[in-house]
Amino acid sequence: MRLRNIPGADAAITESVYCIKSPETHKGHWQEVFPSQQPLHIEIGMGKGRFMIDLAAAHPDINYLGIERYSSVLLRALQKMEENPLPNLFFICMDAADVAEVFDHGEVNRIYLNFSDPWPKARHARRRLTSAEYFKRYDQILIPDGQVEFKTDNRALFDFSVEELEASDIWNMTACTYDLHNDATMNSGNIMTEYEEKFSSMNHPICKLIAGRK
Repeated sequence: MRLRNIPGADAAITESVYCIKSPETHKGHWQEVFPSQQPLHIEIGMGKGRFMIDLAAAHPDINYLGIERYSSVLLRALQKMEENPLPNLFFICMDAADVAEVFDHGEVNRIYLNFSDPWPKARHARRRLTSAEYFKRYDQILIPDGQVEFKTDNRALFDFSVEELEASDIWNMTACTYDLHNDATMNSGNIMTEYEEKFSSMNHPICKLIAGRK
């Protein structure tokens, strides 16, 4: 599906106080961006921002950064923030492949990946956010006991993600479910994304895993 371009989205992002410009200049100093020094959690591929906004509102003791590549999508999140500003949340418009250029070693406490692009063709496997290539990037920016949380309704992508972690010398799964909303333990405190609400209403089981270093 072709992403619909929204005229003026780039300009709105440039002008917004909620979107960080030149994020690479904050590498190693992200705590200075926020009013309080707190653990830093990021979502890569945040879409329209519902998950990040709800999470930041529920946990004011944590700082959040939402990363989205497409300006027309990020614009929706900015519009929501303007309605209900949160001091512990900012957004970045950038490619996920550049995360190690933007965050320093051990600067991030947790990474969220929600309903990521499955890149279904085998030749595009390295572009998947749960590929071994991306986990190498996460290894560079997470604290020693940092975690990666991944949710999807795409079983093929989830199986791929599990296989990548099982083959890793660095990472393993600390939790895994193939039916999140019927797993009382892993669903406790769960905050849904727009896609999660849509797919679960269609009776699509939601898969989730949590990964940490061995």
